[in-house]
Amino acid sequence: MSLLNGIRVLSVEHYGAGPYGTQLLADLGAEVVKVENGATGGDFSRSVGPYPLGEGDSQFHQTFSRGKKSVNLDLKSTAGRARFERLLAEADAVANNLRGDQPEKLRIRYADLSAIKPAIVCAHLSAYGRGNARAAWPGYDYLMQAECGFLSLTGEPEGPPARFGLSMVDFMTGSLMALSLVSAVLRARQTGQGCDVDLSLYDTALHQLSYPATWYLNEGLRTERLPRSSHPSIVPSQLFRTEDGWLFVMCQTPKFWALFCEAVQRPDLPADERFVDPPSRLAHRDALQAEIEQTLETAPSAHWMALLAGVVPVAPVNGIAEALDNPFAEEVGMLNQVEHPRREDGLRMLSSPFRIDGQRPPNRRAPLLGEHDDEFP
Repeated sequence: MSLLNGIRVLSVEHYGAGPYGTQLLADLGAEVVKVENGATGGDFSRSVGPYPLGEGDSQFHQTFSRGKKSVNLDLKSTAGRARFERLLAEADAVANNLRGDQPEKLRIRYADLSAIKPAIVCAHLSAYGRGNARAAWPGYDYLMQAECGFLSLTGEPEGPPARFGLSMVDFMTGSLMALSLVSAVLRARQTGQGCDVDLSLYDTALHQLSYPATWYLNEGLRTERLPRSSHPSIVPSQLFRTEDGWLFVMCQTPKFWALFCEAVQRPDLPADERFVDPPSRLAHRDALQAEIEQTLETAPSAHWMALLAGVVPVAPVNGIAEALDNPFAEEVGMLNQVEHPRREDGLRMLSSPFRIDGQRPPNRRAPLLGEHDDEFP
């Protein structure tokens, strides 16, 4: 089940995006060694509240560094540098998510390390990339959402700009770093030639504009926010009120539109000339929303889920508590328990999203700072 067994990654990482990406590698069996300077507290995520787990650990840190090892090492000191280079000899990759000007200063680029190990892969994740006018700029997920147009697409049209509820640019960039790192390691093992690979939050966020970017670049179309989080071109594909809450219904194909109308006992809707085909439904979006809600508001969400689930793409709008208490999350194994030396009853955590031959990788806690110093002298 350990697909990446035998691959060692040294990671100079902190906070969210980089640790998320290397945790995916650890889930798949790579040996990920966090290179941390104990004099400065190590990975900043160790001190992020509101739920500490004793000195130098927190529930936030456990979320992003499970299954890894930790060495206490100051890259800027002579002794620390010598130890790092000894570790490098047995490593496949060095990852970091530092500001774009830092890899050069810390001498962790391919140009700095290739003389020691020509096959080493150096993966760099930063806010704006390296070797450009913003290389020295600090930056975080929310800034990318703002600058790259995400806030203009999120929320209701009459409201202020709104960000995603989670740091999805961080998570996507970390995932892409993991993919590029493994790809480069595969080539290095075949050819003996390593390289630098670069990911930035800005590039990833801009890339995720996807088809609205294509529409604008070729047709000048500015995709805007629509009421009820509606899809820009497919109707109905949006939020609808029920008697006691909300449903998200996505009739992405004519088949699902027909099945929806049949399930909610509205055979009149497909026959209405305003709603007879996709262009007509798009042109009469507001009128169709009113017709559908006239029906859905007569019963609670659970009633409609019982009729629609598994027939039409539909989901209830849950809070975090409802999402995590959902029996389906338990059924598919997305929740588990992790032992922790400072918490007698351990920690309930989310499982890895990977399944290999039907099994999820086991969850292991994140390391204490310098916990594996004896293993990597």
